Amino acid sequence: MKEYTTEFIRNVALVSHSSAGKTMLAEALLHFTGATTRMGNIKDGTTVSDFEEEEIRRGLSLSTTMIPVEYKDHKINFLDTPGYTDFVGEVISALYVSDAALVLVDAVSGIEVGTEVAWSYADKFQKPRFLVINKMDRDNANFKKVLAQAEEIFQARFIPVQLPWGEGADFQGVIDLLTMKAYRGKGTEAEDIPAEYADEAEEAHMALVEAAAEGDDALLEKYFEEGDLSPEEVMRGLKAVVLQGAYVPVFAAAGEKEIGLAPLLDAVLHLTPSPAEAPPVKAEGPGGEEVELKADDSGPLAAYVWKTTADPFVGKITYFKVVSGTIHSDTRVWNANKEVEERLGTLHILRGKEQIAVEMLHAGDLGTVPKLSETGTGDTLCDKGYPVKIPMPEYPTALFRVAVKPISQADSAKLGPTLTRLCEEDPTLSWYQDASTKQTILQGMGDQHIDVAIRKAKSKFQLTMETEEPKVPYRETVTKTGQAQYRHKKQTGGAGQFAEVHMRVEPNPESDYDFTWEVFGGAISSSFQPSIEKGIKGVMKQGVIAGYPVVNVKIAVYDGKEHPVDSKPVAFEIASREAFKLAFQNAGPVLLEPIYKVRITVPEASMGDVLGDLNTRRARVQGMDTEKGRSVITAEVPLAEMLHYTTDLRSLTGGRGVFEMEFSHYQQVPAHLQQEIIAARQRELQAEKEK
Repeated sequence: MKEYTTEFIRNVALVSHSSAGKTMLAEALLHFTGATTRMGNIKDGTTVSDFEEEEIRRGLSLSTTMIPVEYKDHKINFLDTPGYTDFVGEVISALYVSDAALVLVDAVSGIEVGTEVAWSYADKFQKPRFLVINKMDRDNANFKKVLAQAEEIFQARFIPVQLPWGEGADFQGVIDLLTMKAYRGKGTEAEDIPAEYADEAEEAHMALVEAAAEGDDALLEKYFEEGDLSPEEVMRGLKAVVLQGAYVPVFAAAGEKEIGLAPLLDAVLHLTPSPAEAPPVKAEGPGGEEVELKADDSGPLAAYVWKTTADPFVGKITYFKVVSGTIHSDTRVWNANKEVEERLGTLHILRGKEQIAVEMLHAGDLGTVPKLSETGTGDTLCDKGYPVKIPMPEYPTALFRVAVKPISQADSAKLGPTLTRLCEEDPTLSWYQDASTKQTILQGMGDQHIDVAIRKAKSKFQLTMETEEPKVPYRETVTKTGQAQYRHKKQTGGAGQFAEVHMRVEPNPESDYDFTWEVFGGAISSSFQPSIEKGIKGVMKQGVIAGYPVVNVKIAVYDGKEHPVDSKPVAFEIASREAFKLAFQNAGPVLLEPIYKVRITVPEASMGDVLGDLNTRRARVQGMDTEKGRSVITAEVPLAEMLHYTTDLRSLTGGRGVFEMEFSHYQQVPAHLQQEIIAARQRELQAEKEK
């Protein structure tokens, strides 16, 4: 592959709902530009983009793939992203390093939930974009209907740059409104617009010229004076309004049939920004100050790592974007986040799984490097003398949790390191050890997301895990003051054991644990205090009523007895444990449950169903709002009621509902539920004992 400098590079993310045709469009573009000799297809698992075993098995994209296309002395780095909403992290990473987006829409299905999600992130990162109405060769394809739907949902200004030449089985090409020519098939040869489309094309051309005139004051003046602009002026004005985000150009295509490819590629070259024309990236400079990095070869080196993958044959592959400066094979760079030096081997450009070795990459380009030991997703590689850190985008919080455990004892040692590696690859995956339930929790965006992670652990890291529902991390506390005493006396042959402890337990909202020593007159020697505290803390960890950790208690030891010979630290440890259990039982023990703050965004039509469902989940609705024609509900909901909410909300809203949640606080479990939880926990503990 040739070396391309910044102005001849385009970075474009292909985003949409699943099955809108991103992978096949990428396949068609590779074939059309001569990078491949034949078209692959998804059914046979032969596409360049979906090369992972799991992607072939499922027939859908699970991660972002780099598809560089060489066209008219330019290189367009297409990033083919997954459309299924569980893999939204991949879409965020791809849009973050792209300079523009092609939003694909199925000409029959129209705007679907994955498209809305991708659009909202393109808005967030302020990326110029095209709307590509794809699969125009399908029966019932309807260009105008989909365009009207897009205008209604996205509230953006859309301007057709092409009209379809026929629809469904009659779709044979596109009518280009810039050149006012028709392009049959792939679109390399121009011909006159068919007579039946002449009036419609003329009207649409005038709307396009009008939109382009808005891009520049001089063009606007000329348009008012002369009523028209030259094709070059239209292109210049149109590029300006696209980069400002004032308009979204609309195209028609049928990727799988390779119809409309040349005009689409021409538009990408002429209307999307090169990295040099994109806004500068804000980063943290050497002294912590904010610096702006432009895509310029002469600038300081800054390469942002947007993705890492584990390859069973190559090892770790690090994907990066050269935000500023140039980067060379076989050099040393500084990782500003980890503060370590990394040695770069050979740089590559990936095309699917094919690695194309390159000597250097210019500012704005995307590449990969294998076997970096310390570098992870979100790190910045730079010069040691000028360390800069590019911030990571914000990823959504986890919505779906499972408890995982290794199938065999041999797998136990691999569990932690493997989960860590999986989470390094994917910022929307995370794991932690829950001390209160003694479970290992893996959390992600949905059941498919977790399922893919578990299969990846098996295929790439040879770790077999099984999953179970996570237990809710309840807590135990008290509601009133309770006291008790306990005497521990053991007399067997030889030395005996003796200790007596009088203890008081009361609520303590300020902190989890407060201990006071109120023993006067030497009833118990203060040297036994550490043993008494050790006994109490041991019980607090294991719980009293249902085996969950104890919190928010104030404990006082106020009296007791000791024996001059038989009192030993272990005796006081045992006595304090039993005294604490008794005092705790006398202090109105209750269970506390985690409450999460949940923000749910749904179509207005689903609002009633979602609110009704929330009522069955013991939710406290905090507020309702409207945002861009969608209803937003904020509520506080117990975690116990949210374990399957990802799936439930999708079925309630036809996949159009999205939500985010974060921990808020703990609150008391209602009495009738508390008894059920305690009984279930006792049965569980009994079953464990019998094992």
